[in-house]
Amino acid sequence: MKKLVINGGKPLRGEVNISGSKNAAVGIIAATILANGICTLENVPDVSDIKILLDALAYLGATYKRDGDVVVIDTTGVNKYVADKESIGKMRGSSYLMGALLGRFHRAQVFLPGGCNLGPRPIDQHLKGFTSLGATSSVEMGKVDIVAENGVIGNNVYLDIASVGATINIMLAACTAEGNTLIENCAMEPHVVDVANFLNTCGANIRGAGTNIIKIQGAKKLHGCIYSIIPDQIEAGTFMVAAAATHGDVTVRNVIPKHQEALTAKLEEMNIGVTEGPDWIRIFDKGPVKSTIIKTAPYPGFPTDMQPQIVTLLACAEGESKVFENIWNSRFSYTSELNRMGADITIQDKTAIISGGKTLAGISMKAPDLRAGAAFVIAGLAAKGTSTIYGIHYIDRGYDNFEGKLAALGARISREEADFEDI
Repeated sequence: MKKLVINGGKPLRGEVNISGSKNAAVGIIAATILANGICTLENVPDVSDIKILLDALAYLGATYKRDGDVVVIDTTGVNKYVADKESIGKMRGSSYLMGALLGRFHRAQVFLPGGCNLGPRPIDQHLKGFTSLGATSSVEMGKVDIVAENGVIGNNVYLDIASVGATINIMLAACTAEGNTLIENCAMEPHVVDVANFLNTCGANIRGAGTNIIKIQGAKKLHGCIYSIIPDQIEAGTFMVAAAATHGDVTVRNVIPKHQEALTAKLEEMNIGVTEGPDWIRIFDKGPVKSTIIKTAPYPGFPTDMQPQIVTLLACAEGESKVFENIWNSRFSYTSELNRMGADITIQDKTAIISGGKTLAGISMKAPDLRAGAAFVIAGLAAKGTSTIYGIHYIDRGYDNFEGKLAALGARISREEADFEDI
């Protein structure tokens, strides 16, 4: 059991390289099942979610080898359509095994996935899509059983909400289906595009990813390939906010600036310095941070996965800010810990009202989920005194060498042994 210990109050300065996208990587790793061969993936982040999914593939019969940020996966030996319960229950992204196994075997049995507790995250849109493609499904004892007795058949699918998970899962199942598939009201997030680009590199015929309509012409067979995963949009955003919260000067490298536009626009609105180049963004202090209003929305809107981090920054900004959470329920539970640090945040339904200008003080706290854990790290970096963060296994799910990268920017942060998990 580990904890992070942070001595705050020091501005971050220097350069940091962003790892590959965790959200893209989990979709692409599941998609290798459809390639039925050898795939070499570059820029793969070293986070626990990736290890769990790779082990789930190994249970299904695949082999893999990791060397730094390169992972070579051979799915030739995959011979099961029943995914391992223990592995699957640990992460949300394992739901992509449903679409991948259905596409390969025309059947999939997957235990309902776990991950961060952000409120109900139903898979009804996933199952609706599979039904449109000719499959039947049932859920019993926490396990989803999906069967396409006559094979996966292309069809039109309209999503009631622009779900990232459902968009990717339907895309996985449809890319080797018989005939053509049209998915409407698709999610447009960068990792949806990256999964589609990977599948196309393997021989799929997918057009329109990144828009709200995706067209798929079924391919008879996919093959292995070499593919480099996009940079992690949320990791980049977290370091950008950390630089702003500590009044630092940090150049964030290996990024796609377009993916950060919703965040950079708000940072500039808050009087934070932002300059950018082809693959880098510099964040620097310009004086007092100003309040603002933020509404989370599907891409290209402000990402819900950056909401806890931006709330932490706004707790120290001048004036009153409001943050409207329009994606997930129960995503403001972490604010009680920020209030213990000296913040003044009031929650009204799905809105956080933040009376800024407060000086945070270090405390001991436990991360309730991945992004709240990252927000606690930012709070600790900005606070006076020492902060101790428990439950850092959540942080390890999505951040590659988080404390090492922060330490290289001058943060006084260390990973230490913890005697207990609860505070």
